Amino acid sequence: MLCSEQKPFEEILGYLNGENSTFIVGCKGCAEGCESGGEPQVKEIKDKLEKEGKRVKGFTVIDIVCDAHLSRLKLAAHKKAVDEADSILVMTCGAGIQTIAELADKMVHPGCNTISSGGGHAEWKEAERCLECGDCILEFTGGICPIARCSKHLLNGPCGGSQGGKCEVDPSIPCAWQLTIERLTKLGQLDKLGKIVPPKNWNVSLVAGRPVKR
Repeated sequence: MLCSEQKPFEEILGYLNGENSTFIVGCKGCAEGCESGGEPQVKEIKDKLEKEGKRVKGFTVIDIVCDAHLSRLKLAAHKKAVDEADSILVMTCGAGIQTIAELADKMVHPGCNTISSGGGHAEWKEAERCLECGDCILEFTGGICPIARCSKHLLNGPCGGSQGGKCEVDPSIPCAWQLTIERLTKLGQLDKLGKIVPPKNWNVSLVAGRPVKR
C-alpha cells in the first residue's frame, strides 16, 4: 500500500492557474484507504474548485489507478469530458499520477504527496516509479518522476552525461529528463522547466514513521 496525503488546497489551486477546466481522477485502492483520493475526497475537491470558479468537466474513481489497463478503460468511458478539460487532476500516489500521464495527452497535476510505501508497492510491473519522497514534483516534470527514474535523482536536469536519450549510468535506461523535455514540449509546457527547484527536504519522506533520507 502506498500511503499518500492530499496536497494543500492552495497548492492544487495554483497548479490550475491559467486553466479554465479540469477532470479529476481518484483511486479506490491505496488513496481511498488513506482518505486522500477516494470518492469522498474527489467530490470534496471538486466542490472546492468550483467555489473558486474552476470548471470540473467530470471525475472518475478507478479501482486501481496504477493498473494501466483499468485506467485506460475508465478514461475511455469519460473521453468527451477528458478531451474538453484543460488538464487532469490526479488524487493518487505518484505511481498513479504517472500512469495517467502516460495514458493522456494532457497536463497532469498531482493532488497528493506519497509519504510511505506502507510495506508494499504499486502495480507498476516494469520498474520503480515512486520513491515516496513526500513532496511530489510531478507538476513540474510532465508526470515523469526524476526522483525515481533519474539515476542521479536530479531535480534540475538533464545532466551532461546522457547520450542519445539514454542514461550514462546505464545506457539501457531512458534518460528521465529527456523524456520530460519531450513530453512538456508536446504539451506546450516546456516553460515549466524554467522554474529552479530547491534542494529536496528528505525529512518528509517516511517509511514506517521514520525518515529514510536526510
